[in-house]
Amino acid sequence: IGDGHALFEPAHGSAPDIAGRGLANPSSQILSGVMMLRHLGEVEAAEMVERALHRALLGNRTPDLGGKASTKQFVDCVLSHL
Repeated sequence: IGDGHALFEPAHGSAPDIAGRGLANPSSQILSGVMMLRHLGEVEAAEMVERALHRALLGNRTPDLGGKASTKQFVDCVLSHL
């Protein structure tokens, strides 16, 4: 929305069927943060977060991607790669 304003949000449904169950895939939220970091000129930080996400996806996935990791387990795995 121009140079002075921007909006970063994951685009997905509310998924009421899994609300509060720790099954949500946080990848789109993490990637929204990556876009924000790039917009702010924090390219190195954006690349670090994106690499951590990709590494986490190699061996740790939420149920929507055929894995068994909870939302917290997946986020912890991403954080361990930072």
